[in-house]
Amino acid sequence: MANVREQVIGIIAEQAVLEPSDISMEQSLEDLGIDSMGLVESIFSIEEAFDIQVPFNANEPEKSEFDISSVAAIIAAVEGLVAKQKA
Repeated sequence: MANVREQVIGIIAEQAVLEPSDISMEQSLEDLGIDSMGLVESIFSIEEAFDIQVPFNANEPEKSEFDISSVAAIIAAVEGLVAKQKA
């Protein structure tokens, strides 16, 4: 799943206008300067890149099953969705 990690970091880095090497696992999207619109765009990019449906409601992110608390949490959630899809 290393390529999932790299792709997610790439998507987040693009959204934050940073280099992937500037992204650390414990950072939140807020730490990276990504606002709610950037978050939604990131989710769309992730869905497209992995051909998955992300269970995320932009209107109620706190009620979402998709953990966006940190870069590591987002990667873990995407890996879980990709694994489910392949099952």
